Amino acid sequence: MRLVIASGNPGKLREIGQMLAPLGIDVLPQGDFGVPECPEPYYTFIENCLAKARHASLHTGLPALADDSGICAQALNGAPGVFSARYAGEPKSDQRNNEKLVTALADQSDRRAHYYCVMVLVRHAEDPEPLIAEGRWHGEIIANPRGAGGFGYDPYFLVPTLGKTGAELSAEEKNSLSHRGQALRELVAKLRAAEPLP
Repeated sequence: MRLVIASGNPGKLREIGQMLAPLGIDVLPQGDFGVPECPEPYYTFIENCLAKARHASLHTGLPALADDSGICAQALNGAPGVFSARYAGEPKSDQRNNEKLVTALADQSDRRAHYYCVMVLVRHAEDPEPLIAEGRWHGEIIANPRGAGGFGYDPYFLVPTLGKTGAELSAEEKNSLSHRGQALRELVAKLRAAEPLP
């Protein structure tokens, strides 16, 4: 079973690949097929995600899985949200994104934030019934980074129940808790119940 992942983000590719491997799904990054970057003009994760999945499937002729995710801060009305990867502008930079988020929350007493992930799987580019799954991972933003693992906002994302940031967790711990792990488990359950992929 071959499935193209509509992403070039190495962190996402690694996490998704690890979780789909036990199902015997051969996960291929869209970069292997020379798929051009898909525009993401929408203000919601689901719209951008669906556009990316259809785009990858159209260019490869394969079933495609897209993931759209970001971090949403309570005190910032859900920002950075869909703009998480480019929060501090181009070129994309985790360091500058984190600095901007920490600065934006500096005077806020409410530091709550959650990662959100939506995943869309299309069997073909015009699939009228895409499989859709989502997950949320709750925590808070801290001022100083901790940990060397993860990516994105993980070093600043504290999980209060564990007393650790996302960057201090092992890959196994993170996959069991994270927004992407939640969404992927929901998607796997839907995959098992659905028609097999072509």
